[in-house]
Amino acid sequence: MRQDWKNTLYLYVDQHNRSEVDDRNYAVQAPIEDMEYVMKASERARRLKLWYRERGTIPLKSETKAKIVRKHEGDGEVAVDVEFHVQREYDQQGVSLFDERIDIERLTLNRDGDSWIITRVETPAHERHGSKLDDEDYEAQHYAERPNRSMPLLNHDVLGMNMRTQKSSPYRRERAVQYAEQWWNEPNPRFLSFEVDCTNYVSQCLFAGGVPMNYTGRRETGWWYKGMVNGQESWSYSWAVANSLERLLANSASGLRAELVAQPTDLQLGDVIAYDWDGDGHFQHTTIVTAFDANGMPLINAHTTNSRHRYWDYQDSYAWTEATQYRFFHIIDAL
Repeated sequence: MRQDWKNTLYLYVDQHNRSEVDDRNYAVQAPIEDMEYVMKASERARRLKLWYRERGTIPLKSETKAKIVRKHEGDGEVAVDVEFHVQREYDQQGVSLFDERIDIERLTLNRDGDSWIITRVETPAHERHGSKLDDEDYEAQHYAERPNRSMPLLNHDVLGMNMRTQKSSPYRRERAVQYAEQWWNEPNPRFLSFEVDCTNYVSQCLFAGGVPMNYTGRRETGWWYKGMVNGQESWSYSWAVANSLERLLANSASGLRAELVAQPTDLQLGDVIAYDWDGDGHFQHTTIVTAFDANGMPLINAHTTNSRHRYWDYQDSYAWTEATQYRFFHIIDAL
């Protein structure tokens, strides 16, 4: 009896879900011919097992909801983009913790007699895609805005003529976290959103927490956002580019300021972590601290690969490498 390709896809989704908490082999598995993916997935499973152990956690269960967001069917071949909403539960010192994230993978399936096999699995690590260009040479296509967005919601008190002389105000961490929780899995339609959206999202969280914009009118300086003005991009690189925000946090003496701290346990809610996946000094990803585990380690929210209460080190991501470096930024409370 000839099988439908969706039967093979179902097996893959089940296998994908089990791999989040269990590295054992099972009798029924999805037929996968992509050996490069198999090796990569095997290495991730090994790393996850050590990761749980080193954190003193016991994985309890994972629930994965999958939906096809795009498909192309040809003669004996199907290509599908599948969105996985992964929710994990684990125990740490008797405390139940949860995290969740949204992954998208592209699968190619080919007919093999009466059945279907998966011939290719693409697991794009979108967090790695921060621009490698210098800020002055930044091109908009690396952060292409999604269509049909309304005009941005702006704080006119901040965006007024006297923006640079704003009085000091406290950073309201709880408001930054509240915003991060509200918009972790969707863009705020009152702001432009980007294909690589991590830093834009974190900047919005900081702004929601009361950080005043420093409008300079020059994209390579300050920290500011106006959206699209007369068809032109109008935001600073530091608002939307991970490496630019890292430079600002490391060097700013006014407005948005931060203290570089040595350990993740030195961070507080609403603080920021920058990620350099290759250890080459160029930071490609930005996250915001929204919770802590039982060991006092930060849990983060992020965009691009939308994540909520994810463990800060990202060792469960295909973006992570042995060379990964981090910068831990404590946002100064009196801004």
